[in-house]
Amino acid sequence: MKRILFASWYTGLGGGETDLLTLAGSLDAKDYECHLLLPKDGQLSEIWRETVGPVHIIPFRGATTLFVPALWARFPVVKRFTKLLQRERIDLAHCDYHSLPMVAPAAKLAGLPFIFTLWGWWFKPKPWQRIFFRNIPKTIARSIAIRDGYLGEPPLMPLENLPVVYPGVDTERFHPELDGARLRDELGISQDAPLVAMVARFQRVKGHHSFQSLAEAIARQEPEARFIVAGDNVFGLAADGRYRDEIVRMASTNDALRERLRYIGFRDDIENVYAAADVVVCASEFESFGKANLEAMACGVPIVSTNRGGPAETVRQGETGFLIDPGDIAGFSRAVLRLLGDDGLREKMGRAGRAQVCARFSIDAATEAYRRIFEDLLRLNSR
Repeated sequence: MKRILFASWYTGLGGGETDLLTLAGSLDAKDYECHLLLPKDGQLSEIWRETVGPVHIIPFRGATTLFVPALWARFPVVKRFTKLLQRERIDLAHCDYHSLPMVAPAAKLAGLPFIFTLWGWWFKPKPWQRIFFRNIPKTIARSIAIRDGYLGEPPLMPLENLPVVYPGVDTERFHPELDGARLRDELGISQDAPLVAMVARFQRVKGHHSFQSLAEAIARQEPEARFIVAGDNVFGLAADGRYRDEIVRMASTNDALRERLRYIGFRDDIENVYAAADVVVCASEFESFGKANLEAMACGVPIVSTNRGGPAETVRQGETGFLIDPGDIAGFSRAVLRLLGDDGLREKMGRAGRAQVCARFSIDAATEAYRRIFEDLLRLNSR
């Protein structure tokens, strides 16, 4: 059995953290023992302990984009990471950007390979970091948008050195046969009301303010329409908390939205949110990948999404949903109203979306891609 340590600075449950849980939970337990390293406990560690395996807490400060590799390699926490890798007999380490400058030297000291997964496209290597990033044994990008943004122009390294592995969706958990009636009842929403949903943690880039403008525009033409937003300030950041408070206040003081728009917070039954909705909207200014879009598609729900970033790779325009420029409220509202007014189109797009997720974005495909990469690195390291 091989032991893999997954290191993350994030302790809440955003898209990347959900991906980690899904990946680790899908690896064959007979072949892999999956450990998790975090700076503190949180939602991620709670679920990991229940469903995956051991969790190790070592406080550390997440790296900023300006980190100096040689300096961070000397931080005392690197020794603690190294001791953990040795004590737990870890064979392979996997890290995110914020833990990378500490995991990389620790893995080197422990004599084992490591993998760096790029979750976001805004982490562009600085000139003094280029050699460090080029020497990483294996870097994986979560989408083409992330890969291209990271590599820059001219590219930091050849494209073939940075494979894209799309995160997988659990198509058994997310499927069209789910019954959303119970959630509608819980929220006091009529079973007949057109329902538009958004699933996103609170952060300005996620576009809650745009969704509110969209809801107001739709309500003027479709007064029976209702709107729900699932998600919270999952990382506990002050700026995101202020944004959440601002958004909720705006909704509560808007006559058009007060009785139509509900913020329902974090849901661990997020599949039921998709099942209850007629249309799912991604109103972000950009998305590195857009996991919620694929989860909704797996549930047979059509998408109206920003076209900037990952969604342009996963949502097929006019087939599984509609792609709209960020901030184009008129464009978003036209697309949503078109879907709300055409049962046949929603069903057709829903079927196409489900088929696409099963064919290209299943957890089985993602797990197999990572498994091959893990085994290649472990084989090379054993020589």
